[in-house]
Amino acid sequence: MANLKEIRNRIASVSSTMQITSAMKMVSAAKLKKAQDAITAMRPYANTLTELIQNLSSTLEGDSQNPFTQVREKQRVMIVAITSNRGLCGAFNANIIKKIRQLIAEDFAQQEVSLITVGKKGSEVLQKTGKITAVHDAVFDNLTYENVGKVAQQIMDQFSEASFDEVVLVYNRFKNAATQIVEVEPYLPIVASPTEVETASADYIFEPSKAEIVNDLLPKSLKMQLYKAIRDSFASEHGARMTAMHKATDNATELRDQLKLTYNKARQAAITNEILEIVGGAEALNS
Repeated sequence: MANLKEIRNRIASVSSTMQITSAMKMVSAAKLKKAQDAITAMRPYANTLTELIQNLSSTLEGDSQNPFTQVREKQRVMIVAITSNRGLCGAFNANIIKKIRQLIAEDFAQQEVSLITVGKKGSEVLQKTGKITAVHDAVFDNLTYENVGKVAQQIMDQFSEASFDEVVLVYNRFKNAATQIVEVEPYLPIVASPTEVETASADYIFEPSKAEIVNDLLPKSLKMQLYKAIRDSFASEHGARMTAMHKATDNATELRDQLKLTYNKARQAAITNEILEIVGGAEALNS
């Protein structure tokens, strides 16, 4: 059995760790509320805008189609990997990296794949693949629509220049504090679903023309879609970290209680041995 000093040192170390994890949990909980409110308010607008653009662009004539709606043979694929800049959030980043490796090995095995990373944890690991063409870790330092719009504009420009034929976003979608869902979301080209194509046949009067509306709104819609994905990931990160730190605090509390029990048993055993030695010495003197 370990001596009493070693056990006391371990109890102090675990207690210190427990205080840190508890503080990190409270910080993430405070940040989560703000991030959750932001993505909850944004998601309906972003989804409706995307559906509207898909619906409207599907009715345009072939000659007037926007370059972002042009469907080409999928030879070059760009994956936008959205992770976090910090760790200590459980399997949050590992799930994204695992999914991207699966996409490269299976879904896009016949295509030439490139990566754009948003978040240091993703770029640090995925750089080993040699497929990263751009890194945007600084986005989380000041997460605004304007800063994300610059990243989206770079992606749109490269797609217009036919640098790649398809773009997908891989990120964690926020469901609740304990649950994050890995999403593989098509980004470019914009293609309407069959149901949207059917509803697009309704008779509307457009002013100005449909082509002008699409050309004006489509870049804004793409920037909003990327901003929503990053905001979703940001809220998921705080939820995952809060959950991870909560479990870490519980584990530290349990370990501290076990160590205290071990310490008390060891101290009681030491006291008992001392008493036995005293009694044995007294008996020896009496005899």
